[in-house]
Amino acid sequence: MHKAHILQEINRTAAANGGVPLGFRRFFAEAGIKQSDWCGVHWARWNDALHEAGLVPNKLKEAHSKGMLLDKYAKLAREIGRLPSRDELKLQRRKDLTFPSSGTFVAFGSKAGLVAQLADYCRGQEEFADVVRWCQEYTASRSDPPAPSAAEQVEIGFVYLIKSGRFYKIGKTNAAGRREYELAIQLSERPTTVHVIRTDDPSGIEAYWHRRFEAKRKNGEWFDLDAADIAAFKRRKFM
Repeated sequence: MHKAHILQEINRTAAANGGVPLGFRRFFAEAGIKQSDWCGVHWARWNDALHEAGLVPNKLKEAHSKGMLLDKYAKLAREIGRLPSRDELKLQRRKDLTFPSSGTFVAFGSKAGLVAQLADYCRGQEEFADVVRWCQEYTASRSDPPAPSAAEQVEIGFVYLIKSGRFYKIGKTNAAGRREYELAIQLSERPTTVHVIRTDDPSGIEAYWHRRFEAKRKNGEWFDLDAADIAAFKRRKFM
């Protein structure tokens, strides 16, 4: 592509933009002239092309100030009703070429860093009160939850299905494997563990399976189960 044509388009698009030259990405969108048409062909840098066209590079476009980035981000957050994701930043850029590309926000480091500075920027500005709240909610959601108190700590137990002979026993224990050993001492035929369900409510889950198989109860916790019953029990890993 001829240099003269590119320079002509640079001046045309700048004039249409109030005399402010475009960045090379927006220039491509407006003029259809790719970076590969000029970079390494006529100029090494976009600023060199602007200088030859008699224009002063728009420093704000080349390197967005953090204040401007935070303002754009906050306004988009208010528009969509939440802190925008990276994909939402990309979508906004496609809809509005004056919006910074998503990559410019890496100046803040991680998203947590961006949110912290966004909260500082928006604090005290009434129009961004909801943005400050979303920042606080985001920060709180990433904080480690407090350790549960002794009253809140839950002990994990087990509900087991054991077979001995033709019958199956459904019971509960706080140590998987121990109950099988205890029963082995009591029964003439050594029991085998079919399946164990981890649970934070051993009594409630044991009662559930007892009720479910009530029609097949033979004696106490022993049941005459078929293959479908066993398969249903084995599908549960945690309850």
